[in-house]
Amino acid sequence: MLELSALVSGLGLGSMYGLMALGFYVTYAVSGTVNFAQGSSMMLGAVLTFTFAQTFGWPGWAAVVLALALCALYGLLVEALAVRPFVNRGSDAWLMATVAMGMVLDNVVMFTYGKEPRSLPSPLAQAPLEIAGTNLGVYPLQLLIPVVGLALAAVLHTLSTRTRWGIAMLAVVQNRSAARLMGIPIRRAVAVAFALSTLFAGVAGVLIAPLFNVHSDMGTLFGLKAFAVAILGGITSAWGVMIAGLLFGVVEALITATLGSGYTQIITFALVIAALAWRPNGLFGRAEVKKV
Repeated sequence: MLELSALVSGLGLGSMYGLMALGFYVTYAVSGTVNFAQGSSMMLGAVLTFTFAQTFGWPGWAAVVLALALCALYGLLVEALAVRPFVNRGSDAWLMATVAMGMVLDNVVMFTYGKEPRSLPSPLAQAPLEIAGTNLGVYPLQLLIPVVGLALAAVLHTLSTRTRWGIAMLAVVQNRSAARLMGIPIRRAVAVAFALSTLFAGVAGVLIAPLFNVHSDMGTLFGLKAFAVAILGGITSAWGVMIAGLLFGVVEALITATLGSGYTQIITFALVIAALAWRPNGLFGRAEVKKV
């Protein structure tokens, strides 16, 4: 049962990493930039859901909807303040600017929400599942998380390949100048990509909040791992980053269950380095081909 519990827990964690990594994929695919405030976006989703549901007493669905809407709005703010001004000048300073935006958000939440970790109760994370009287050590929410993660990856893939919006996004990726000449609003496409990236991170925060304590710096390590997953999966592949997230989460959970948490970060990141040394473009990525 220990292996089953670790496997399900790993799939749940891996789905969180995958969802956040999808945010890195979306912004990189459309604009060639990434949002290093992803971890803070995840924290924002969890904290806002807790605030609306527990402090204000709103229904759970309303708290989640408004929290995710504000996460998307935060993505628009990051793009407008920390990315667009530097990209327009041909500067790579957006790297540090997005990090700074995340740090500002973390500290704003710390001063307003407080430093103390808090728990967000959920009916899906109260009692472990049982089969024939045997406790599986797995909460229903842990089974739901991978389903939601894979479903969102499928929706993103479908939107990007079978809708006018998705085709427009692909046009921006392939040739930005040609897309502009065809009347595609480049600035709006990039803004939507950043809103989607923080929305995915917010979903991750909402789903994982009942399983972990909610606090202002909860997204820091998650964001770092999600970026590692994005690179590991091949940041140009939506399905690649999602599958890499699941693999990363399962390996992490199995190492924790067998060797202890003290070895988890050492071994998992060492495996990431080894995998990238073997396949520099990621497990599912492809080398970029440039025509001269």
